[in-house]
Amino acid sequence: MFRKNPPVSPNTAPVERVTSVLGPGIQWKGDLRGSGGVRIEGTFEGEIVVRGLVVIGETGRVTCEDLQANSVVVAGAVRGNITAEKIEIRSTGRVWGDVTTVSFATEEGAFLRGQVRMEDRVELNLDPPPGAAAEAPAGDDPPAT
Repeated sequence: MFRKNPPVSPNTAPVERVTSVLGPGIQWKGDLRGSGGVRIEGTFEGEIVVRGLVVIGETGRVTCEDLQANSVVVAGAVRGNITAEKIEIRSTGRVWGDVTTVSFATEEGAFLRGQVRMEDRVELNLDPPPGAAAEAPAGDDPPAT
């Protein structure tokens, strides 16, 4: 009579809460990949590909070619393109780049310089590249021949 929903695999369910924070005094350069919820209050430069939630707080400054996540909330500044299922730009948020999304919301005062493309479905490349798990750890060089 009652049917239970099948259990959701942790690898497929995006995280809708913040589990990691890049604080306001931090400057980070590099790539951010993985799953979980991330809040950026500092300065970040590099690629962001996250299965879950990315929040750019009011003091957050992100410069990237592409930011990909399930959900993105911008209260700070983003210079780069954003691809996400859900995007929200708060009143203090500033985005310089194109946005591709299924669900888009802005508050009064939000800024966007770029194009908004609404889709029925967004293809996110959130999985690690094939063979990434099979790579040798840094420092383990193959024997010389």
